[in-house]
Amino acid sequence: MVNITYGLLNAPDGTTAGSSLLSSQGTDMIVTWGEGGNGQVVAYNPGDLAWIMTCTALVWIMIPGLGYLYSGLTRRKNALHMLILTLASLAVTSIQWWFWGYSLSFSATSGLVIGNLRNIGFKNVLQDPVLSTNNKLPEIIYAMYECMFAALVPAIALGAACERGRVWPFLVLTFVWTTLVFDFLACMVWNPTGWAFKLGVLDYAGGGPVEIASGTAGLVISYYLGPRRGYGTERLLFKPHNVSHVVLGTAFLWMGWLGFNGGSTFAANLRAGMSLMTTNIAGSAGGLIWMALDYRLERKWSVVGFCTGAIAGLVAITPAAGFVGVPAAVLIGVAAAGLSNLATELKVFLRCDDVMDVFACHALSGVVGLFLTGIFAQASVANNDGYLVIPGGWLDGNFIQLGYQLAWIVVALGWTAVMTYISMFLVDHMPFVGPFRCSELGEIVGVDEEQCGEFAYDYAFINRDLEGNCEPHHLNGDLLNEKDPVAAAEKLSACNGNGNGPAGPSSSSAGGSDSPAPAEPAQQPGSSGVRGGQAEPGATSPVPP
Repeated sequence: MVNITYGLLNAPDGTTAGSSLLSSQGTDMIVTWGEGGNGQVVAYNPGDLAWIMTCTALVWIMIPGLGYLYSGLTRRKNALHMLILTLASLAVTSIQWWFWGYSLSFSATSGLVIGNLRNIGFKNVLQDPVLSTNNKLPEIIYAMYECMFAALVPAIALGAACERGRVWPFLVLTFVWTTLVFDFLACMVWNPTGWAFKLGVLDYAGGGPVEIASGTAGLVISYYLGPRRGYGTERLLFKPHNVSHVVLGTAFLWMGWLGFNGGSTFAANLRAGMSLMTTNIAGSAGGLIWMALDYRLERKWSVVGFCTGAIAGLVAITPAAGFVGVPAAVLIGVAAAGLSNLATELKVFLRCDDVMDVFACHALSGVVGLFLTGIFAQASVANNDGYLVIPGGWLDGNFIQLGYQLAWIVVALGWTAVMTYISMFLVDHMPFVGPFRCSELGEIVGVDEEQCGEFAYDYAFINRDLEGNCEPHHLNGDLLNEKDPVAAAEKLSACNGNGNGPAGPSSSSAGGSDSPAPAEPAQQPGSSGVRGGQAEPGATSPVPP
């Protein structure tokens, strides 16, 4: 049983023997801890506890926000798929974090790169103070806050499974990937025993474990799955089906990011206030820059472009928010949004069908943020919490800091890329789990129908894009559950009764217009720089989903 009381404590040496209760009328939560529940004493400020628990809820809301963002960007026949993947990944990661994720990441007896099972199943995770929070938080609140970080990362990466990924294999991958990638990176840079922490890397809220990890994983997933059916043709030249959902998701993400960065001081103090300011200003600058760059090309003020740029700015300020001032935050937001906007063209030349631009918006923006932290970090800003002392970055004459940041960037990129591929390969070859990719018929009628049997909208069932001579009554369970593309095509041809496979002339498109599906992919010379459908360049008019 925990020994808790409330009052005003005087404990100069942190022990129960040397402490005295100055007043029983105070509001601090006073806890004795250590072996047997005695020997040491700590006082927790209720304001700090309330702030971090509020931030935990704010970070939680980012995950359904991410689902709405992805859902709005895709075609309506695949909208529900993105919502279930993000929310289900939250559930899977929560179980993983309770089981061994927290212990592997933050065990007090961890090694340089990974922890141990000292706290497996949240064993002894309750009232003890956490050293990395300057003993301002009990471990149970700290563990729950970090759980939200762990849950958000795979949810971001799973955007790469859009329109072609099966649900079950990706849920298994979430558990494996979080263990092999996030837990390792978090231990390296956030656990006081980790090598990057000891080296002096400045990664405030997750440029490496969150942004680079999720973006690089998204790139690997895109390559592993291969391009969607019709990649390189007008079939994939579509606009986001629900821009309102894109705005809603961005609003949830932006609001949650204030808790994501504001809570990473682990106390309600001046540094938290500065983090809120730098976070908001970087997102604002990023949104305006991306929208301006899109206007330069299309002479339209793109809502999707603004939302994407805001996210790029928020991503870039994540590793820097607690170390830089407001002017530097503006520069970081502008640089990240500008680079990410231009980088959306890279996937065309790399032949990578990264549907949600996860790599450009998260990995590259994370790299920009970590790099510029090495330049703009200031010791005076970090000390706004009253206890953190750092040598700063280039602005403070600490030129070696940039080398530390670059080393961390390389490790985060390399570790994530290699371990993500290994994780996917292992999961893909597990009995009763693989393959990752849905059937060809599932891509035609929509992953919502094949994987969920439900729809985001009732009219999505009636106006499905069948891209062939198949009628809805032909889509029985045997067809939808067929994973072999060749066998599915044969069954569909037999079902049609005329020898035409799924690539035949379109009898019904989701937009209600008849249009043939081009048989051969076209070469793609450039990109629109707009997230979502990512109009495969070279076409001039959108084809409705």
